[in-house]
Amino acid sequence: MPSDRHANAESRLKAAMDQLMAGDVPEGLRCDIQSLSILAAVPRATLYRTYPHIKQEFESRLGRAREVTGEPDPRLAQIDRLKAEVAALKGRLSRMKQEASEASEFKMLALSRLVEQHDEIQRLRAALQGGGNVRTLPARARTHHGAVGNTSPSTEELLTE
Repeated sequence: MPSDRHANAESRLKAAMDQLMAGDVPEGLRCDIQSLSILAAVPRATLYRTYPHIKQEFESRLGRAREVTGEPDPRLAQIDRLKAEVAALKGRLSRMKQEASEASEFKMLALSRLVEQHDEIQRLRAALQGGGNVRTLPARARTHHGAVGNTSPSTEELLTE
């Protein structure tokens, strides 16, 4: 009878090995020696002592599978994929925060310049109306397209806008 028990345990270990290597890993287990012994209902000490050839075969197949296709345990592969995705998203978020910061700085600079320009226009308008040393420039002759040689508006045009 011991040989039947031995053959039965060996066949359970091989079936468990095939199941784990196929990626069918039960909840709470992993694709490792401990899970192999649990799934086959063979004590780990017995696996090490009586079936070292099966342990060696499992480790060899596991190593080959990792070299060829990556992690045979789909949950571990998913964890690795999700970790890489999280790292990529963190990098993207960091870049977006940097871009938002730069855009905010540019906006503040632009608003500051607009305020300065507005204040200068208001000062010039007040000086023009106050009769100080500010004089209006003569209007230029217009062509049918709107301007002569210089296309920039006159100071008077700017001040009356």
